[in-house]
Amino acid sequence: MSVAPAPVVILISGRGSNLKAIVDEVRAGRLPAEIRLVISNNPGAEGLRIAQAAGIRTRVIDHREFSERDEFDRALMEAIDQEQPKLVVLAGFMRILGDAFIRHYAGRLMNIHPSLLPAFKGLNTHSRALAAGVSEHGTSVHLVTSDLDGGPVIAQARVRVQPDDSPTTLSARVLEQEHRIYPLAIRWFIEKRLTLLDGQILLDGQRRPEQGFSTDNNTVCP
Repeated sequence: MSVAPAPVVILISGRGSNLKAIVDEVRAGRLPAEIRLVISNNPGAEGLRIAQAAGIRTRVIDHREFSERDEFDRALMEAIDQEQPKLVVLAGFMRILGDAFIRHYAGRLMNIHPSLLPAFKGLNTHSRALAAGVSEHGTSVHLVTSDLDGGPVIAQARVRVQPDDSPTTLSARVLEQEHRIYPLAIRWFIEKRLTLLDGQILLDGQRRPEQGFSTDNNTVCP
């Protein structure tokens, strides 16, 4: 499907590995997105340098300069809205956003989380997965709602947990899958292949109950 590039704003806090994966897909012509701005709440975020090296404008809005979270959210919204994005992408953005912010971008605010949601919401997902003794772990792309890590799931990718896994080794394999499915989910959004029905995401009018669309070996399994 050929579509015009859609304006996108990306928010980061750290190393920017998912940002790089998205940028690489755009530059390869596989993702019809125009990344208009990358914003970080962390002035030292390595991802800022990744964006700058790709010729993408960057901006720092340091949350520590605001006494109230709502003030930070308003400053962030003002910067984002100047770009008129069709989609706002959280790519390792490590701040909890307020309800007013989430409502403002409802239906066009996307996040990736390192677990097979609804399992292991929140932090330290790899350690918790190992402690729970699960056989499979993975990552989920979802729309953001006021329910932390509880928005409708768009896509998931699974990895098998190995007997000798540590949080570090498991994290590395999950991250590889994050880099694969996040650009894919963004492309689906831009191509208008996603719809929301009764709190669940449909891809091309079809849905997979409970777990969204799981991807394995680059194949979508509706």
